[in-house]
Amino acid sequence: MKKYNRMLAFSVILYMILAVLAGGIFLKAERTNDKEYKVEINRIRKSLSEEKNLDKLDLREYRYIKKVVYLEPDASEQRYEDFFQEKGRNQIEIMPAYKDGKAHGFLRFEYVSSKDDSMKGFLLMESALGILFISSLGVLLYLKYKLIAPFYRMSELPGELAKGHLKTEIKEEKSRFFGRFIWGISQLQDTLDVTRKRELDLMKQKKQLLLSLSHDIKTPLSTISLYAKALEKDVYHGEEEKKHAAHQIGEKTLEIEKYVEEIMKASKDDVLDIPINMGEFYLADLVKKISATYREKCALRMVDFEIGPYENLLLRGDMDRLWEILENLFENAFKYGDGRRIKVEFYEEDYCQLIRVFNTGEPVSDNDFNHIFESFFRGTNSSGKKGNGLGLYICREIMHKMDGEIFAQKEEEGMSFVLVLR
Repeated sequence: MKKYNRMLAFSVILYMILAVLAGGIFLKAERTNDKEYKVEINRIRKSLSEEKNLDKLDLREYRYIKKVVYLEPDASEQRYEDFFQEKGRNQIEIMPAYKDGKAHGFLRFEYVSSKDDSMKGFLLMESALGILFISSLGVLLYLKYKLIAPFYRMSELPGELAKGHLKTEIKEEKSRFFGRFIWGISQLQDTLDVTRKRELDLMKQKKQLLLSLSHDIKTPLSTISLYAKALEKDVYHGEEEKKHAAHQIGEKTLEIEKYVEEIMKASKDDVLDIPINMGEFYLADLVKKISATYREKCALRMVDFEIGPYENLLLRGDMDRLWEILENLFENAFKYGDGRRIKVEFYEEDYCQLIRVFNTGEPVSDNDFNHIFESFFRGTNSSGKKGNGLGLYICREIMHKMDGEIFAQKEEEGMSFVLVLR
């Protein structure tokens, strides 16, 4: 903000300097050009001395002299008074007239001074500079109070949210430029706050579940330990008793396995808890978003990008979540593909809309192919690449919550993923 204020001050000072310089230049020109009318007077006197006839004088050739009047030596007193009296807006210059080298009457020259033209030009230029300055200053002040000042007040908001200060007060902005931005930041703050609370609740529930399961496991474990000690100390004498003890150990082992499965399931369960807002949207809107986002990205990466033909159907689902899936598939294509080609196709099958995203590259192995939608699974081709193995798992969960499906296909030139919207 301080730099911007300096720029405003610099604009004012620059205008003042230009105005002073312009005034100096015009004043200098005025002093130089103020005597130009005398040059024309001398030309006229010379012409009259040669032609000796005022009627033949053409004043259109002269810029400053507007009228020439001759006064005879024997003119009346009233004529003399009228001759020497200054009338109208023009200025006058009276000089003796010569005939045959002798003074013979007077000549009155009515002229306009170049000073008037200079002053008009000076005022016109100063007015133009003033209007330009005021308009420029108005634009700068508008930018300051409508854009820069609100942005300066909001500049710390993202940092506060990143630090986890989700209770930071977000003041409303009257500026129409930032109203929607503030609304988005406020929505982001609310979403982060809700997500944090949901995550804490989920962690609490999981902790309680793990404590409960851990407690429940103690019962079959103590039973197994009891039968094992009995067998070790040869408490049972008959074969039937020993078989019963072994059977009980096996039963309790199965019971423990169930508890372990529940613990594993709880550890994998939806930490994400992705909310879905079902609605309707047109396929053309989704395609337009794909093209606007990834056509340029592919061009920068030198990847051939192609979007197949489609019909603008009305689809049911959550467009934002569907876009999240497509983003994941495109990023995987960039990360694991060979960078030659990415193609998006659309077709219908069994009253469902299918979206196929294909990228060239080496397909995953058969073993990895069977697990690519599992949580925290990373294939052998992911070595040295960042990731957590949740991307495709999240994609499948979202599609299932939208009553859809996603499946993968191994092809000769690469991999393709197909989204099924019902």
